[in-house]
Amino acid sequence: MTQQIPVMRVCVSCRKTYDRKNLLKITKDHKQGIMFQKGMGRSAYICNSRKCYLDSKIKKKLQKALKTFLEPEFIDIFKKEIASFNDYPNKGI
Repeated sequence: MTQQIPVMRVCVSCRKTYDRKNLLKITKDHKQGIMFQKGMGRSAYICNSRKCYLDSKIKKKLQKALKTFLEPEFIDIFKKEIASFNDYPNKGI
């Protein structure tokens, strides 16, 4: 039996490398728009560190990583998603 190597991704805020399972995935799908924890397309990852998701420049960093404009109401949705992600940090994708 072979052991799987964890898939590593970089947090857009702190720029540290983490296992993909411990990060919140934000995806820009060309048909469905912005999605959390699913979808295919351009993605950005953010760790569950309070410092990272409360960063004053997080919206700008996500816009740059996703190469899109994020609506003002995105931040409210993002805060709800990060709160539910922190409640269940190791939930399946």
